[in-house]
Amino acid sequence: MTRILTTPDHAPVSRFAFGTMQFGGRANETQSAEMYDACRAAGITHFDTAWVYNEGESEKILGRLIKGERDKLLIATKVGYTGGAGEANMRAQFDTCRARLDLDMVDVLYLHRFDPETDLTETLECFASLKQQGLIRYVGLSNFAAWQVVKAQMIGAKFDLSIDILQPMYSLVKRQAEVEILPMCADQDIAIAPYSPLGGGLLTGKYAAGSGEGRLQEDPRYKSRYGQDWMHRAAADLAALAQELGTDTATLAVAWVAAHSSGPMPIISGRTAEQLAPSLAAMDFDVSADLYARISALSPRPAPATDRLEEQDEGISA
Repeated sequence: MTRILTTPDHAPVSRFAFGTMQFGGRANETQSAEMYDACRAAGITHFDTAWVYNEGESEKILGRLIKGERDKLLIATKVGYTGGAGEANMRAQFDTCRARLDLDMVDVLYLHRFDPETDLTETLECFASLKQQGLIRYVGLSNFAAWQVVKAQMIGAKFDLSIDILQPMYSLVKRQAEVEILPMCADQDIAIAPYSPLGGGLLTGKYAAGSGEGRLQEDPRYKSRYGQDWMHRAAADLAALAQELGTDTATLAVAWVAAHSSGPMPIISGRTAEQLAPSLAAMDFDVSADLYARISALSPRPAPATDRLEEQDEGISA
């Protein structure tokens, strides 16, 4: 298990998080509120947004929804997807984030992606200053390679700062995180909040059934990201297994991510409360060692970092 983050009222954060990327975009304000209420009823206390989501509407809607129970929740946002990881850009975007959320302090601030043009020392010094000012509680990184995280960890030590949480892509059809990222987080005591546990919707089963409409068809990035034939075969096989077990394909997909021994907190999402329900059901779905192995066998396991295939079974497993 990696470190356990807490809400402002010192309660351990929920084992799942909810991502608000659809708020103000594919989900209108009413649909967003219905999903928020469903998450709270299920016990979720961890909500994730970003400066870049839907031109700020995601943050604004989330800010309105959390009023009245703010201290019971861990609120995370992200900066630096555009404009780089320099202090001026990070601070300017973060000031906008806080204004949209109507919060003086945000629990987790992520750098949304690695910026090769900016010295990490400047980035980490900015994080340290924000933390010292009481504007953030935890430091997060998103879409970083393991070596980039460790480099940030080393530089952060100069400022008495550690990386608290990492947000990588991880699902049954995107397993590269198993090679170095998840073991690195376990070793460095960094919490893990993986996004896209449903593979951009591929692992909901709707595409295997021939009725899928969504980002895989509408967004060229997602179509390319999940366009390999073996990914679609894995999704179809997962749907068949879910039918055998009498459960939903999305439930299996999310529960499998959560079952990794490093203790990740999957970020689930949806456009409606109805669409979100199978992912929420994964919170109470027990994945036995045998079932974990069956699901894992549906997609290729990535080679170990050294490419010594004979040593593949020596790494972290569930």
